[in-house]
Amino acid sequence: MTETVDLAVNGGLMRGMDANERLIAVNAQFVREDTTEPIYKLFTIDDRYPAMLRVAKGGNAIALEIWAIPLEGFAEVLIGEPPGLSIGKVRLADGTEVLGVLGEAIMCTKEREITKHGGWKKYLAHVGV
Repeated sequence: MTETVDLAVNGGLMRGMDANERLIAVNAQFVREDTTEPIYKLFTIDDRYPAMLRVAKGGNAIALEIWAIPLEGFAEVLIGEPPGLSIGKVRLADGTEVLGVLGEAIMCTKEREITKHGGWKKYLAHVGV
């Protein structure tokens, strides 16, 4: 059996989004939809992708997906992520932590906050994309 690592994704890697093919190419398996604890803010980076940032106050629960990625394909998926995104621990609604895609704080300072939408797909639906 192939060893995998769970990764929380909140943008283009999600099902139906443009970068999801990178997960499929490495035989990653969708595990479930989930949400974070209400300790994150979400920003749109030029309406191309989101950046999620953990905050001390004013956060919200953010919708995401959990994917099991074979270890041998993990780096390949991450190399394709846009500049300014990184991997860190994400706290889920049930209090557990998994690896997840996060934004660098400096990248978010001049971008539009979209936290109130609760997730990237909901934001895209709101703006009609």
